[in-house]
Amino acid sequence: MADKIKVIITDDQKAVKIPSGVRLLIRRCCNASLQLEQFVGSAEISVRFVDNETIRELNRQHRKIDSETDVLSFPLGENGVYDVNPETGAFVLGDIVISVEKAVAQAEEYGHSLERELAFLTVHSMFHLLGYDHVNGGLQAVRMREKEETVLTQLGLKRNGSYYMDEE
Repeated sequence: MADKIKVIITDDQKAVKIPSGVRLLIRRCCNASLQLEQFVGSAEISVRFVDNETIRELNRQHRKIDSETDVLSFPLGENGVYDVNPETGAFVLGDIVISVEKAVAQAEEYGHSLERELAFLTVHSMFHLLGYDHVNGGLQAVRMREKEETVLTQLGLKRNGSYYMDEE
C-alpha cells in the first residue's frame, strides 16, 4: 500500500466555483487509484483546475490539438520509473489539469453531478500517470475503463448512465 500521498490542488480558474468537498474527493480519487494499483512508496500528484481557454492552450502546446479538452495528464514517470522528490523521497507521478468548465458541460450531458465528473476525470488521469493508455483502444483501453469504474464504485460514485469514450 502507498505510504504517504500528497495531492497538491490549485484552482487557477474563475469560471466555476469549486463545490465544497471536491478537494477531499480529488484526494480520495488519487488514493483509491494508487491502492487499486498496489502502488508502493510515497507519491506526489499535482491537480490543477483551469478554464477552457487555458486547457485549449495547453492542448495546443503539448499535443498540437487546437481545441479544449476535459483533462490533460502529464506523467513524470515511464515504465513504472518515476522522478523522486529529494526532500521527501516521494515519487513524483505528474500533473493532472482539469477544465472545470468542460467538466460542468459533461456532467450536464451525462446527467450526473459535477463531483462525479471531476472524480472520473481525476481517476482517468491518475491511470495515465500510472502508465495506462487508451489512445489505441484494445485491451489496455478496456482495462483502464474497468479500473476507473472499480475506483469510482469504491468511492460510491457508480456510473448511472452510459458515456462514450472520446476518440482522440
